[in-house]
Amino acid sequence: MPSYSVRPATARDAKAIAEIHVATWQAAYADLMPSDFLHGMTVEKRQAYWREAIEFIEPQLLVATEGDQVIGFVGFDRSRDAGTRSTTGEIWALYVAPGHWGQGAGLALWDGAREGLKEEGCTQVTLWVLLRNERALRFCEQAAGFKREMPSLKTVAFGSVKLEEIRLKRAVD
Repeated sequence: MPSYSVRPATARDAKAIAEIHVATWQAAYADLMPSDFLHGMTVEKRQAYWREAIEFIEPQLLVATEGDQVIGFVGFDRSRDAGTRSTTGEIWALYVAPGHWGQGAGLALWDGAREGLKEEGCTQVTLWVLLRNERALRFCEQAAGFKREMPSLKTVAFGSVKLEEIRLKRAVD
């Protein structure tokens, strides 16, 4: 397995993060979302979003690198869900370039985010996953130890398609 390093994202990482974001959505959601919606995602739009996130540290961003190449990222911070305790964190995004799936980069990013959430005083962490994204659910449940919160299902529109997301939760420790 390759060896990955995890570090805080910098402004110069915004383009690589955007490229990974678009590529992973197009690969992971090809059978779930309309192709016009997926192909409407542009690196330029995502780059502007991630550049701002890096600048304002919302969410906190870490990148996984192999050598000098960014191959994945994780965004995390306090939970955005209404009614959650201040000690509940959330993984806002966790994406790895498709060519690196299943090789440990996601787990390295999760470990980095978990450490960051601990430093922020979080004791619980949640994340939302599309119910039909079996690869992500397998990673979250089997590799990262999350459990599904069954009453948490919500429907989200992606273009002309509505899909269900489920919240997963675990202790930060």
